[in-house]
Amino acid sequence: MNQDKKSWPEADNGKDYYVSRNGVKFAGTHLLIDLWGASRLDDIELVEEALRRCAIEGGATILHCHLHHFQPNGGISGVLVLAESHISIHSWPERGYAALDIFMCGDCDPYKAIPILKEAFSPETVTLAENKRGLIP
Repeated sequence: MNQDKKSWPEADNGKDYYVSRNGVKFAGTHLLIDLWGASRLDDIELVEEALRRCAIEGGATILHCHLHHFQPNGGISGVLVLAESHISIHSWPERGYAALDIFMCGDCDPYKAIPILKEAFSPETVTLAENKRGLIP
């Protein structure tokens, strides 16, 4: 075995991440969320806390969090990697705007993130689009 080969973290929880709802079988629900007129989008500790709460409330397993803070505007980009997929954020505090991507597979419920995001960032407007990923024909 090559001693220089990189070792990657592994997760094995024995779950099948596909779900059946209303006669449709698919991998998971993917939400695209835009927050407008939002505040505190430059607070990296708040962003991390909110993303973690979204994952936990949705029933997901957190594997890793990686956030970047940009200057001079304070924007934040990052991802919370989940065993059940991911939550990502890109914020433009100077515009009061954040784009979030929440994809949760299996029995997880990404919709439980909406009240947490509203509480954390107090947006004036929230827009939402949903896709079912991995639809079995």
